[in-house]
Amino acid sequence: MSNRTVFFVSDGTGITAETFGNAILAQFEIKFRHIRLPFVDSVDKALQAVRQINHAGVIEGNKPIVFTTVVNTGVLEVITSGCQGMLLDLFQTFVQPLEVELNVKSNHRVGRFSDVSKSEEYQSRIEAINFSLAHDDGQSNTDLEQSEVILVGVSRSGKTPTSLYLAMQYGLKASNYPLIPEDFERGHLPPALKAYHGKLFGLTIQPERLSEIRNERRPNSRYASLENCRMEVREAEAMMRRSSIRWLSTTTKSIEEIATTILQELKPERLDY
Repeated sequence: MSNRTVFFVSDGTGITAETFGNAILAQFEIKFRHIRLPFVDSVDKALQAVRQINHAGVIEGNKPIVFTTVVNTGVLEVITSGCQGMLLDLFQTFVQPLEVELNVKSNHRVGRFSDVSKSEEYQSRIEAINFSLAHDDGQSNTDLEQSEVILVGVSRSGKTPTSLYLAMQYGLKASNYPLIPEDFERGHLPPALKAYHGKLFGLTIQPERLSEIRNERRPNSRYASLENCRMEVREAEAMMRRSSIRWLSTTTKSIEEIATTILQELKPERLDY
């Protein structure tokens, strides 16, 4: 099928429009060209956006698809009246019916990041990111009791990106510890982790995939050899079973799926959205 251009138009960052739009578009086996138009917060910018959208339609011979989360009514009117694409207004579709059902007017805030300097949730998110960076790969045992999630697993099994995703998306202080040959020789988890069993979650990965990932970083090394990867994965999984740690394989899972499983299993008391 022919390619289609999709525009994500917002008077904020456009992240909400793009996230929601991509979730909808993923239902169709069509290749879309994505264009984000953030900070369309004036009539002039709205007119420019309309011209760009309509030009794409003329050139391609197809109506562009337009997801918008524009809040400003004047700006939205320019887009609504001038856009010749298929316009999907997420606020009109979802917020207005909720206003009627709840009998409460929404605050019509521009995006989730407005007034961040006054937001405790935002500051908490920044603190969580800094914490997770400081406690990446077992760099620090300081304040480990503040961790809300502690990930364990062999090197390159997905601990770091998952930790950062949990911090950035949910404001959770996530630490991660690599399991290394010394741990396998001892046959038990690093001593620093013993007091925090309830916060531990293990990540593993198929040895073949692990070898591929490690070879990108250190090609033709023992660290990346399939034999060594098989040994480390085998020992790590055995250790997790002995320690009764919940764990999953990251081989075919996205960061979002991994994070969701961790949240379901550990159920941290505090979550920021």
